Amino acid sequence: MAKTAVRGAEQNKVSVISGLDSERLIEMYRLMYLSRRTDDREILLKRQQKIFFQISGAGHEALLVAAGMALKPGYDWFFPYYRDRALCLALGSTVEELLLQAVGAASDPSSGGRQMPSHWGNTKLNIVSQSSATATQALHAVGCAEAGRYFSRHPEAAEKHEGDYRAFKDVTFHGDEVVYISLGEGSTSQGEFWEALNTASNQKLPVLFVVEDNEYAISTPVEVNTPGGNISKLVANFPNFYFAEVDGTDPIESYRAFEEAVAYCRAGNGPAFVHGHVIRPYSHSLSDDERSYRPKSELEADSLRDPLQKMQMFLLREGILDAEAINRLEKQADEEVRLAAERALRAPFPEPASIPLHVYSEDYDPTRAELQSQPAQTADAQERTMADLINACLKDEMRRDPRIIVFGEDVADCSRDEYLREGLVKGKGGVFKLTAGLQAEFGSDRAFNSPLAEANIVGRAVGQSVRGMKPVVEIQFFDYFWPAMHQMRNELSLMRWRSNGTFSSPAVVRVAIGGYLTGGSIYHSQCGENIFTHTPGVRVVFPSNALDANGLLRTAIRCDDPVLFLEHKRLYRETYGRAVYPGPDYMVPFGKAKTVRAGKDLTIVTYGAVVPRALQAAQKAQREQGIETEILDLRTLSPYDWEAIATSVKKTSRVIVAHEDMLSWGYGAEIAARIADELFEDLDAPVKRVAAMDTFVAYQPQLEDVILPQPETIYKAIAELAKY
Repeated sequence: MAKTAVRGAEQNKVSVISGLDSERLIEMYRLMYLSRRTDDREILLKRQQKIFFQISGAGHEALLVAAGMALKPGYDWFFPYYRDRALCLALGSTVEELLLQAVGAASDPSSGGRQMPSHWGNTKLNIVSQSSATATQALHAVGCAEAGRYFSRHPEAAEKHEGDYRAFKDVTFHGDEVVYISLGEGSTSQGEFWEALNTASNQKLPVLFVVEDNEYAISTPVEVNTPGGNISKLVANFPNFYFAEVDGTDPIESYRAFEEAVAYCRAGNGPAFVHGHVIRPYSHSLSDDERSYRPKSELEADSLRDPLQKMQMFLLREGILDAEAINRLEKQADEEVRLAAERALRAPFPEPASIPLHVYSEDYDPTRAELQSQPAQTADAQERTMADLINACLKDEMRRDPRIIVFGEDVADCSRDEYLREGLVKGKGGVFKLTAGLQAEFGSDRAFNSPLAEANIVGRAVGQSVRGMKPVVEIQFFDYFWPAMHQMRNELSLMRWRSNGTFSSPAVVRVAIGGYLTGGSIYHSQCGENIFTHTPGVRVVFPSNALDANGLLRTAIRCDDPVLFLEHKRLYRETYGRAVYPGPDYMVPFGKAKTVRAGKDLTIVTYGAVVPRALQAAQKAQREQGIETEILDLRTLSPYDWEAIATSVKKTSRVIVAHEDMLSWGYGAEIAARIADELFEDLDAPVKRVAAMDTFVAYQPQLEDVILPQPETIYKAIAELAKY
């Protein structure tokens, strides 16, 4: 049952205070004051043009100091948002560390000068690198909590292992850890917030959701963002939650609510939701002027609820501190902030040479040639499809590595696993059956269905992989990837770089892609791989045959970087490219193209489902015109094998770049441009591109055949280019 606690400012004051002795009450005020003065110092530095951005946590201090005191730094996990300065100080961050980020210093522990101020991150305290995107961290927190629970149930999975990503991931976990996630009331409008609530509720995860409600999302008031103007009323029917709605300007009331919420989570009862009503005495940021949309009367009303003034009056009224002692405490804090600012301003800036560091892992190189292995000889000589060998790789790797989990839409054999145990159903295992048997062999905590929510899948994978797990998640169709694009572009691919290498999220995202389906139509035929090859920090893989799919997926799983693994639906069970099972350790390195067909007259650079079509075209060109065409299958699109391309083009002096996606602004444009730029003197003809029409794929097969590049299209391009 959900538990609800709603407190007034004066309710149970004696019992609340009894949980906080005088020393802790004084420390509460000191941290609140220190946070406010750090904000003020940043504002001064911004006006002096010594820093470049400022966003304040003023008015939120009481709620956040209370949260920090109720939780355990370095034990619990934290996914804060940009107002959480006071939380970070309460957990143990120093003023200097916060100001190092403001000046963009190389020694900034959050990002090494890569992120704006108030984008927290601290490995020692388990504060996970934060981005500017609102509410995305809610799903990371859910994934983090799932990982903590998983390691508690499978402690053997936490052991380090040489030879793959596990060598670089130190795993710590506690059976009663709590995961904190905070956001403003405006961010509760984001879908990822609701997706996180759904999963935390369903799984009874120890996630503490904190809504810091200052009634404004920049200039948009709460009643515009939230129906009825109160988020607590909207979430009240989620099961398994502890709920508290508090005066967030009262640190004692807030602390008591957090103590109860944390205890509820630690006991394994489920998640908690603390809704704190706070104020925003300063503008949203120094780039905003709240006087444009807030009247003076409203600002004056907020000032009467200032948590610093309220806490100071409480200490005086209760005789805990007198005016002289408060003045002394404040002067010491002022001096601490002043000295911290002086040190931060003297700190060296990052060197330009550091810019490319941590885009990808410096520890594990998935492109190194020694990863290439030969298929093992087994008693099974039957040729398998791409679908078969992807399934075989998943099973091999899950047997080898207990950190691997697989989830996504419909990937389980059957979510009601009693049906499997009782033999009532055969099991599904994905719409294309690529995950068939995983749940049956490895159990429901390692292969399971997700909600129908793509951001939920990728967002949880971020949080899990930050903790050292290896989620291999599935997006059912590339056409429906877009709800997860935010998580992919701004979170998964960026975690390592934006944290200056202190956090990473090497998850694998498998996606069925492409057309040539006869009836796939608009929403089951899309490509668009160039969007992801344009995203630094993620490896993009696109195999064309069964053996490569098996070896490249194994490399992806053992890799220390996030990988987008694109699987062409048409190739899953094609006769082309079938292969014998190569054994449990077969690997193909990234960035190494494969010469599918040797030739001397012309080069085709391609990948995916266009490879067999290019082969058909090349065979026809040889039969009918005697043209010897060399075909390079790139296999991985980021990184790609420029050396192989250059070697082939220098040999043939003519090149076609062919792909299934639309022609304009497509992946082939970059390859063609680089060839023209760097190999111009080796060319005897213009670089030619073959690709789909600049439109979507139609349902009618006759239209699809015209829209997508066919063997005949490629043949004509070969014949035309050979005339030069």
